[in-house]
Amino acid sequence: MTAEGAIRGGMPDFYEFFAGGGMARTGLGPGWRCLFANDFDPKKAAAYRANFGAKEMQAGDVRDVAPANLPGRADLAWASFPCQDLSLAGSGAGLKGERSGTFFPFWGVMRSLAAEARAPAIVALENVCGALSSHEGRDFEAICRTYAEAGYRAGALVVNAELFVPQSRPRLFFVGVRADLPIPRELLAEGPVAPFHTAVLRRAVDRLPPDLGAQALWWRLPEPAPRTLSLSDLIETDPQGVTWKSDAETAELLAMMSEVNLAKVEAAKLSGRRRVGTVYRRTRRNHNGAKAQRAEVRFDDVSGCLRTPAGGSSRQTILIVEGERARARLISARETARLMGLPDSYRLPAGYNDAYHLTGDGVAVDVVRHLARHIFEPLLGCATPLRDAA
Repeated sequence: MTAEGAIRGGMPDFYEFFAGGGMARTGLGPGWRCLFANDFDPKKAAAYRANFGAKEMQAGDVRDVAPANLPGRADLAWASFPCQDLSLAGSGAGLKGERSGTFFPFWGVMRSLAAEARAPAIVALENVCGALSSHEGRDFEAICRTYAEAGYRAGALVVNAELFVPQSRPRLFFVGVRADLPIPRELLAEGPVAPFHTAVLRRAVDRLPPDLGAQALWWRLPEPAPRTLSLSDLIETDPQGVTWKSDAETAELLAMMSEVNLAKVEAAKLSGRRRVGTVYRRTRRNHNGAKAQRAEVRFDDVSGCLRTPAGGSSRQTILIVEGERARARLISARETARLMGLPDSYRLPAGYNDAYHLTGDGVAVDVVRHLARHIFEPLLGCATPLRDAA
């Protein structure tokens, strides 16, 4: 059903590219209907099918997607295109990289749909914040110019999933609207508004050439109610698929900590209550300039950003301190899913690594829901007259 259905009580339709396990679909919710989904990874595609059925998912390279594969005329095209080449910890190849460069064939599909008078009303992209500074801002400019040349007015936001779930996960979102569609005045601000238009984002927009900078939209996104969920609420007492480290292994982990991080552990012991922290292993330079592996811990009841092990990142470790005892283990697959906002009814891949890779690569469900409620759905409601006339 097209946008006129949104205002008449029907379902708006969407395409989901780089869909992973369907977290954007979960965030959009049952009020939206998926017409087509695509992902290159067969294991992620299998997880998508296990949770949502097989008919919409086309597994394979986005370069092989043709307009004929996409039924109907979607109101929204969502694309969480690969971030590895844009990440600050990645290769630095940017949009010229093999993985993040799939941005361009995705837009090739969008242009082909436009040629058939089937351009989606909204095109939304999600990626890492490194896209703002990649190649000294040229990649950000390329994304903005692609939107403009494809006939869309677009604006960017930085949303940290920490506002919704206890995980620090800032991500960059582009929301573009077909230029022939009206935008309700209440959805736009005259300039950047905190917290979703960060200083880095504002600088990236300021660096744009005048023609693009003048077209940039500043979406007015309300802040959510204060989060009440904490990391401790999501941690399992009897986790599946992971085991506790021995006392000797935990001691080795603590021995990798700097004095600053050890002080955090000691403070947790003195607190008189159960404290749940998360640990990442990172390579740092010591006082001699040599590289050494360090363990860094946080006890603010917020998880560090989930990352996939690819590229040298470590899996996140849970450290629970009760009195003088400290126990450590890997975070469980179900815990990672909860940190992404997935319900416990979501079917994860059986293998730990596959499940971790799926969640660590995903988009936080609650962020998508917030964008849908406050931007996508109001936009589609006001788009009705033009879609009726088309």
